[in-house]
Amino acid sequence: MAHNNDAQWHAVLERDSSRDGRFVFAVSSTGVYCRPSCPSRRPRRENVTFFHRPDEAEKAGYRACLRCRPKAAGGNSQTEMVKAVCRYIEQHLDENVTLARLGAEFRQSPFHLQRTFKAVLGISPRAYAESCRLNQLKENLRAGRSVTHAMYDAGYSSSSRLYERTASQLGMTPDKYRRGAVAAPIRYTFANSPLGRMLVAATDKGICTIQFADSDDELEHGLKHEFPFAQRRRDDHAMQPWRDHLLRQMRGQKLHATLPLDIQATAFQRRVWAYLQSIPFGKTRSYGQVAKAIGHPTASRAVARACATNPVAVAIPCHRVVRENGDLGGYRWGVERKKALLEMEESRPGV
Repeated sequence: MAHNNDAQWHAVLERDSSRDGRFVFAVSSTGVYCRPSCPSRRPRRENVTFFHRPDEAEKAGYRACLRCRPKAAGGNSQTEMVKAVCRYIEQHLDENVTLARLGAEFRQSPFHLQRTFKAVLGISPRAYAESCRLNQLKENLRAGRSVTHAMYDAGYSSSSRLYERTASQLGMTPDKYRRGAVAAPIRYTFANSPLGRMLVAATDKGICTIQFADSDDELEHGLKHEFPFAQRRRDDHAMQPWRDHLLRQMRGQKLHATLPLDIQATAFQRRVWAYLQSIPFGKTRSYGQVAKAIGHPTASRAVARACATNPVAVAIPCHRVVRENGDLGGYRWGVERKKALLEMEESRPGV
């Protein structure tokens, strides 16, 4: 049965998590019902109806809020909120996510958000972000990546910040940690491609890098720079199926399988790269369109950085992302190669 109560409305305005599980409020303008502590924007009072239980709200035609999940087991909205904050932090490791920014995003005061976060996880949001960066850094260093690549992939903005914050946590400098890490063996091969000489390299798990250059020496130097302590071995025979697959893909042939990839990435990079793989052959999207499509409409620059750090050209088609005005923008392997790729794709519509 629906009911109205000033005390309940006050709890909604205060986002009082202690009242979660005692009632839900439904909003007629959206057709959604929520917990009292839901971080969503507060509705107008005249659009709100209160219900004792979620099933009553659903019988009245309302659906559960996807943000606060009022039907979640245990009704622990604090835990759900902290999980959402964690996901947000993981997707923005390469940005300065302040308490003020988190408070604005989740519509809570920075003080209350930090207190809740520490009560659930035992650490602050800032410490959680540092932990995520450190774990990503370790993965990259163990894979034999250079300190520079590992640093930027993990969201560190400068080498001084990296050494300052990680030396004590690693027990040594990042370079010494990498030297002591056991890197996976990497096989590689070369090929003539429509874009010049191409290198394809892979671990036992999948392709880890695809590069273009004017000579094999330049490609080998690039592979050594990116994986300086990996056990690198040329293996044309074993790599031939993957090399031929990529060449067919570049020439516009329809393929019924995707190549296995073994690449390190932040959660945000993975979201960008996954979306890039969904862009149809011969089509392009702007950096802003990509940002909107992955749910971060103001993150155009972060999308551009994710494109620039894509380690597997063509397999993840970052060449299909251009500027808002249609200009090509940048490309890790040179704008001329980006232009050539797009022209090849445009000449084969419908693939």
